[in-house]
Amino acid sequence: MTLGYIVLATLAGGLLSVLIAAGLTVGVLSRVVQSLVSLSAGVLLGTALLHVLPEAFESHVGAHELFLTLLLGLLFFFLLEKAALYRHTHHHEGDGHHHHAHFDAEQAGRGGWSVLVGDGIHNFCDGIIIAAAFLTDTSLGVVTAVAVIAHEIPQEVGDYIVLVNAGFSRGRALLFNALSGLAAVLGGVLGYYVVGPWEDLFPYLLVASASSFIYVAVADLLPQMQRRLPWRQTAAQLGWLGIGLAVVVMATQLLHSH
Repeated sequence: MTLGYIVLATLAGGLLSVLIAAGLTVGVLSRVVQSLVSLSAGVLLGTALLHVLPEAFESHVGAHELFLTLLLGLLFFFLLEKAALYRHTHHHEGDGHHHHAHFDAEQAGRGGWSVLVGDGIHNFCDGIIIAAAFLTDTSLGVVTAVAVIAHEIPQEVGDYIVLVNAGFSRGRALLFNALSGLAAVLGGVLGYYVVGPWEDLFPYLLVASASSFIYVAVADLLPQMQRRLPWRQTAAQLGWLGIGLAVVVMATQLLHSH
């Protein structure tokens, strides 16, 4: 049953992102992504700080070891991104950041492989994170999956826009995004079989997953929201951020009440 939950959760984000990208024009997606980025930041920070970390710190592991794991996790994801192996692309032509005319083609790289390989590794890590959360507790797995899905949708939609603007056909861009999303399923299944027997490692894995959420939110999402905007757009950003936090709080309370 737990393996089934993991597979469904890891499939959901990729499937939803492909369906959204297939049903909307690139122009509409460019506007939607910015709202999803704010929502995603709220969900990721709320899940990491209000749910995953408290769960880890309630374990038998000492606070010093867990804080060290958090620090090492942040540095690890920083180095992965430095090596272009942990991409979370939301930047594209037409997103309001005034990128030059050939920005998407440069982002896509030769044949789009730099985007797709990086996202595949990112999705694989997300799959392991979801597996570790479900193996710890089903309610924790659900909230963690919601956080991953909330971030994966704008990430995959952003990549789709980059690939289309770089010259990919819609069908080819959707196919590549779907294949990249399957890496999360692979990570989830592998995590279930490899991580499952090592229950003592679960608190460390939870902190590592929290470090991933915090890093993406602080290093990528929040800086995008720092642009000087009209007050209406700023209010909308804060509103979507608040909705993201509210989703986590309500999901946590709902799951714990059952």
